[in-house]
Amino acid sequence: MYYDRKKPLTKKNVMEFLKSLGIEVNNNNKARGNQGIYLKDRIDISKNIKDDKAIDTLVHEFAHHIQYKIDKDFLKNGGSLETLFNTSDIKNIKTELIKVTEYINNDSGLNTFITAKKDISKTIKSMQNAIKREYPDFLRSKTFTEFEKYIKNSDAKYLVKYDVIKIYHGFFFKKVKILNIKNLEKDFPDMPKAFQIYIKQCSLKRKQAKISRRINKLNKYYNKTPELFARFVQGYFRNPETVSEIAPETTKLFVKLLNDGHYKELKDFFDIFWNGTPA
Repeated sequence: MYYDRKKPLTKKNVMEFLKSLGIEVNNNNKARGNQGIYLKDRIDISKNIKDDKAIDTLVHEFAHHIQYKIDKDFLKNGGSLETLFNTSDIKNIKTELIKVTEYINNDSGLNTFITAKKDISKTIKSMQNAIKREYPDFLRSKTFTEFEKYIKNSDAKYLVKYDVIKIYHGFFFKKVKILNIKNLEKDFPDMPKAFQIYIKQCSLKRKQAKISRRINKLNKYYNKTPELFARFVQGYFRNPETVSEIAPETTKLFVKLLNDGHYKELKDFFDIFWNGTPA
């Protein structure tokens, strides 16, 4: 079916619509460091995002509100896709929702982390090649024996595990020495270049591990039921043709349930603001 746009899609109009449903909408705070956040019958939108992005965020958070109305367990345990799509057969649906989430997240911070991780991997590989020119048997997976022998009596050994560290020398009258990996060449000018590279490589490996943990945490978050559903609604509202291609089975079921009133006031929202084409 077709929906005619009956009211201009503006941040103000969307906020007014949500407020007419009894939802408290705030746009004067930082949304707890997020672009938006849903609390029972309340939506906070960060004051720091532009209006166009704010509309996407409002749609996303409204989808959370709709889920809460359908599935009261949403705020306790995230709810279920079975309840959201009124079916027990959600294997293909979940697969498609993950693909839609990946599409939506193309412009998200997740991509920044993924790109950073790839760049670090390339740099680490380059460093490994540089070390191997001096020490052909060097392998990251094995102890760097020559380095260990050299470093054991040097304060530089602390930089293998830390980028910045404060060292105390002496017993009664302690002298404080601060080491920073950024000053490695200056603080240890006589250290062989290959060993300096190895210490820097250790630092990058720590950074890479930190980014990997962040990516895993984000992926775990994005694959939760509320986020899969909200990103689908957000994506389908803005780009129905693309999302329909990515998730044909989910889109067909979603449109049917939307028209049947399963998604409550979400149908009214689409009726008023949507400018899409049939699935």
